[in-house]
Amino acid sequence: MTDPAFTRPPHALVIEPVVRAALNEDLGRAGDLTSDLTIPASTTARAQLVARRRGTIAGLIAAEAAFRLIDPGVVFHCEQPDGSTVEANTVLATIEGPARALLSAERVALNFAGHLSGVATATRTLVDAIAGTRARIVCTRKTLPGLRTLQKYAVRCGGGFNHRFGLDDAVLVKDNHLVAAGGITAAVARLRTGLGHMVRIELEVDTLTQLEEALSLGVDVILLDNMSIADLKKAVDLSKGRAILEASGNVTIATVRAIAETGVDYISSGAITHSAANLDLGLDF
Repeated sequence: MTDPAFTRPPHALVIEPVVRAALNEDLGRAGDLTSDLTIPASTTARAQLVARRRGTIAGLIAAEAAFRLIDPGVVFHCEQPDGSTVEANTVLATIEGPARALLSAERVALNFAGHLSGVATATRTLVDAIAGTRARIVCTRKTLPGLRTLQKYAVRCGGGFNHRFGLDDAVLVKDNHLVAAGGITAAVARLRTGLGHMVRIELEVDTLTQLEEALSLGVDVILLDNMSIADLKKAVDLSKGRAILEASGNVTIATVRAIAETGVDYISSGAITHSAANLDLGLDF
């Protein structure tokens, strides 16, 4: 299981608006017609949230929020905390309360927990594949709209690390910036006139020549974009520790170990957030 301190969840003030919006989308204008009309208001129920297959869990915090926003009287008892890797048929949580509330929140709770557990599982797969190397798996800004904070939390639950959260917390100069700015030297010079001393500069390069120019300018972090394994090794040798090196592009379970063994510091993957397969979870009364 991932260190609980490392997987500290976002504050409820951040989680609840996202979950509330999902509930509003599902309930619509008339509420849960099926549950409200078929089940007496006084009926209570007990349900178990179960993992149908093996995976790493994330998003139970969002599932709990869904139940409690429908009815604050629902009791959500977590059996396996976020960050746990579990086998198929493991009970993740037990939920008790008004039957209508449990049924009305069910789909939203499962949507969040299943998707975020999928992100955590995809991340854990890459993290395990590079065990024993110095590299760390990091996510990107390729997140689903509105879910960035939760998806990045899920990456941490899977043992990965977070890249920048948005455009405002770090600088990443990419190829299109360089075209518009007039090149690496011009872009870095302009950045240094306006950035605060706490902000690092990361620059994307796709050739070793660009790498040498970036190193000569004292750039903090260099993103090696879609480089071959041979060029990644050369980049590590050229850098000699003068900059943090991040490899990106063509990162799969088949390639990630070889990328890590080149000696890069970080390996970024957009797929762990934008293409993660949902982890099959179910709610059983």
